[in-house]
Amino acid sequence: MLLWLRRWGGRIAILVAMVWALNPPHVLVVVGPPHEVHTTNPLVGVHTRLTDEVEAWKIQRTLQMVREMGAPWIVEYFPWAYIEPQQGRFEWEHADAVVAHARAQGLTVIARVGWTPGWARPDPGEQETTPTYLDAEHYADFAAFVAAFVARYRGQVTHVIIWNEPNLSFEWGYRPVDPAGYVEMLRAVYPAAHAANPDVVVLAGALAPTLEPQGSPAGLNDLIYLEQMYAAGAAPYFDALSAHAYGLGFPPEADPAADVINFRRTELLRAIMEAHGDAHKPIYVTEAGWNDHPRWARAVRPAQRITYTLGAYEWARQYWPWCPVVAMWAFRYPAPVHNYQDYYTFVTADFHPKPIYTEAQTYTGN
Repeated sequence: MLLWLRRWGGRIAILVAMVWALNPPHVLVVVGPPHEVHTTNPLVGVHTRLTDEVEAWKIQRTLQMVREMGAPWIVEYFPWAYIEPQQGRFEWEHADAVVAHARAQGLTVIARVGWTPGWARPDPGEQETTPTYLDAEHYADFAAFVAAFVARYRGQVTHVIIWNEPNLSFEWGYRPVDPAGYVEMLRAVYPAAHAANPDVVVLAGALAPTLEPQGSPAGLNDLIYLEQMYAAGAAPYFDALSAHAYGLGFPPEADPAADVINFRRTELLRAIMEAHGDAHKPIYVTEAGWNDHPRWARAVRPAQRITYTLGAYEWARQYWPWCPVVAMWAFRYPAPVHNYQDYYTFVTADFHPKPIYTEAQTYTGN
């Protein structure tokens, strides 16, 4: 027996170690005590992109680093298809974890909802569609999901964005964009959301900045789209506008113009809202930012990216009293995507802070 142990014991130990390495024990993650965000600018926000982050400790660490950067706001995506994969059967575990950890870090969550489950789309044998496709027959189903979401997180998630960039064909199910159709979606969702949670702030739009003309197969100019939303009767069906404000190669203080995409294009959206009697409604910038990829034509140098990003936070603080938050895209991805998108992030996938992160910390007094 002793001879057998001597001969095989070491090999068994090695085998056990290999199995453990392939299947490490589950890491218990405790939400922990509540924290507060300390910042010199309460408008600072980031888009966290935890949608596909499966490890709880990484969710926690991401949100901890957001707090330590001095950002009180996050925008996070909660796909309908992930949470209600079968009609009436909800899987809340991942969303619960994100919300719980965000609250523990003292962060205010803006939830972006969309992404249609298969059961709410046409039969693939009759019509091929993507998860960005939602027809009017299923607006009531989407409204029911939004109502369930805001009811579950009442007092925890205070803002919800209805759909994403509906003025782009890609985000409208590869169909011609339809401002009136989007307003019909809002008309179904808005009363259901407020019936489930009267305190929720319903954000419309999440409009992509684009110069696409009427009739373009790619999308529609965001200024024209917003005008057509108002013409279709949108005003009673949203509490605030969500806008995307990418700077491309321009500094944040560059003057806005109808034929230019830059950070201050948001001011042109604001003028449309005021012209339609909606000056009392804020604009939440739920995506923004600059890219510092060394070979992308629309990128800037890393030092410029830092200066422009911090300048945008400061511009909004000083000159946009109607804007509660500027949420930059994107804080961190769960894994590198190995293209120019990686150069929007503040933190690498393995949690190494980039210079823009440390400079933002200094800006917010952390």
